[in-house]
Amino acid sequence: MTEEKAKINILGTEYTIFVNVSEKEKSFMRDNDGVTDFTTKEIFIAILDDGNPMNMQNMHVYEDRTIRHEIVHATLFESGLDHNTKWARDEEIVDWIAIQTPKLFNIFEKLEVMSWR
Repeated sequence: MTEEKAKINILGTEYTIFVNVSEKEKSFMRDNDGVTDFTTKEIFIAILDDGNPMNMQNMHVYEDRTIRHEIVHATLFESGLDHNTKWARDEEIVDWIAIQTPKLFNIFEKLEVMSWR
């Protein structure tokens, strides 16, 4: 059952994140773990932990990564890069940013270079 996870501000635009979205509720979720709808300013995350024993052991980690991935898409869209470049819609670079961001933030925090001077 779909639930609202959060409302977030992405470059001045409010987006709503919904989790546990089924294909029955939103047909565009078919074969997608996440979808960002730029027209409605909504991010949809599929039901990722369906109880299948073949799933990864910690689906929460995968859900977080999927949410980050969709936030990167929304950020690139709201910045205008999505419209003017090929790379900003490339799933490979969006995934790289989503996967590496926590690692980079961890390094930055350890070095205490996260201040906004």
